[in-house]
Amino acid sequence: MRFAVVVFPGTWSEHDCQYALANVMGQQADLVWHRENDLSGYDCIVLPGGFSYGDYLRTGAIARFSPVMEAVVREAEAGKPVIGICNGFQILCESQLLPGALMRNDSLQYRCEWVGLRVENDGSAFTAACEPGQVLQIPISHGEGRYFADEGTLDQLEAEGLIAFRYCTPGGETTAEANPNGSIRNIAGIVNKRGNVLGMMPHPERACEALMGGEDGLLIWQSVLRWAQQTPEAPAFGSARATARR
Repeated sequence: MRFAVVVFPGTWSEHDCQYALANVMGQQADLVWHRENDLSGYDCIVLPGGFSYGDYLRTGAIARFSPVMEAVVREAEAGKPVIGICNGFQILCESQLLPGALMRNDSLQYRCEWVGLRVENDGSAFTAACEPGQVLQIPISHGEGRYFADEGTLDQLEAEGLIAFRYCTPGGETTAEANPNGSIRNIAGIVNKRGNVLGMMPHPERACEALMGGEDGLLIWQSVLRWAQQTPEAPAFGSARATARR
């Protein structure tokens, strides 16, 4: 597959993503500057973490207007896999490709630590290699990662199985202690209805080698490879299996 790793002024995880995809996964991964307006030659788009435009106004608020985002929105709406990691998640929300917003951590502190993630479904482009209820260990690195949405939106996410990951204990329990930033309902990642767009705060690209502390992040990238090998018309996301636990 050909991966486009989008780079905005202030992005800082682009080389981590490129390394994981190219050196570990053996895929083509190109760094694409934010002024590019055509991503049709790529099979998957990655919006990596960082501080696009210095996080001025709001996280992701200025990046949302970069020329490349017109191409990202266009490819996402056409069904191409798009993943936003950390700042990339914030940008996806600002671009309205995903609902809700990412707010300041409830501790008002920057958090950089390994966390437990409970997989809530296996029906999206980025969770196809996972099992519902499976617990992944993946690091976070953010100061504004507290997911928030109104109750109606949250209920819809729950009802339609659009919550991809929740912060949890090693045993899979979604406790307050396991929630590193105060995200509502312990939400760590969500997908769109079609299942081709994922936003997540933890960094899977930093959990792809045992030397770095763990390899659970590989499942995210292996999932999109599996998704691409399916029939040209990707299965409807509503067929995804979802866990009932909360």
